Amino acid sequence: MIEVRFHGRGGQGAVTSVELLALAAIEEGKFAQGFPSFGPERRGAPVIAFSRVNDHHIRLRSKIYTPDVAVVLDPSLLKIVDPSQGLKAGGLIIINTNKTLDQVRTEFGYQCRLALVDADRIAREELGVPIVNTTMLGALIRGTGIVALDSLIPPLKGRFGRGAERNLKALRRAYEETILSN
Repeated sequence: MIEVRFHGRGGQGAVTSVELLALAAIEEGKFAQGFPSFGPERRGAPVIAFSRVNDHHIRLRSKIYTPDVAVVLDPSLLKIVDPSQGLKAGGLIIINTNKTLDQVRTEFGYQCRLALVDADRIAREELGVPIVNTTMLGALIRGTGIVALDSLIPPLKGRFGRGAERNLKALRRAYEETILSN
């Protein structure tokens, strides 16, 4: 089972990300969960969302305390949240940033594997708005192989209708542009 914790802000699409990921996994015949953890937050407030993907039934129904992967949709959250908290040994942090691997390691001291992508830039260029949910899914797939890129086509079409093609282009660009550490 792969467990993923998404850190974002209200309105960035963290909850949509876990829903799309779960639908893509189900498209592949896997079992999946996707659920948020927030109260009455408003747009811009920090939110956390969770996703589990497995080849077998998932019986857990709790928050994810020890994720395999942490995805950070908004780099400003790194100043108030530690995405490495509880990260499993060998875990991966995926960050939306325009910084280099060395800059991120120096600034935050992460010793785990990292995947970096300038999702804001890609989203602005492809979608016209800095909503990074589909771009960060591209980075997640690049870093983990949790689902195939093409498995997201039906969920994207179902969610975004005519806007699905632009989101798919952003997803694929993020997949290609993600930089992975060892």
